[in-house]
Amino acid sequence: MGLLDQIVQAAEEKKAQDISVLKVSELTTIADFFLITSGSSVTQNQAIADEILKKSGQKPLSVEGYDLAEWILIDFGEIIVHIFTEEKRATYNLESLWADAEKLIRRDEN
Repeated sequence: MGLLDQIVQAAEEKKAQDISVLKVSELTTIADFFLITSGSSVTQNQAIADEILKKSGQKPLSVEGYDLAEWILIDFGEIIVHIFTEEKRATYNLESLWADAEKLIRRDEN
C-alpha cells in the first residue's frame, strides 16, 4: 500500500468528510497530490491529522495549523494533506482554485 492509500484510509477511519484527491503534478512543482477533506469540528480535524500521522509511517516535512485546527496542513513532500472545518473549506475552496487538476478520488461520505 502506497503512502497516498495509507493517508486516505487513515482519514476514512476517522470519518473524514468529502475526501478529494487532486493530482497536481502537471500544474505545480510543490507536490504531486493534494488530499482535501474536512471534519465536523476542530477536535475531529485533530483526530484525522493524528491518525494520518500515525498510519503514514513517515515523518512529515511540516505540520501547520494543528492548534487551531480550522485548516491543518500536513506536508509529506509529494503529498500535501489539507484538513478543514466545513466553513474554512468553503472559504478557501481549494478544489475550485485547482480546478484544472485531475480528480483521482471524490468521496462525499459522512
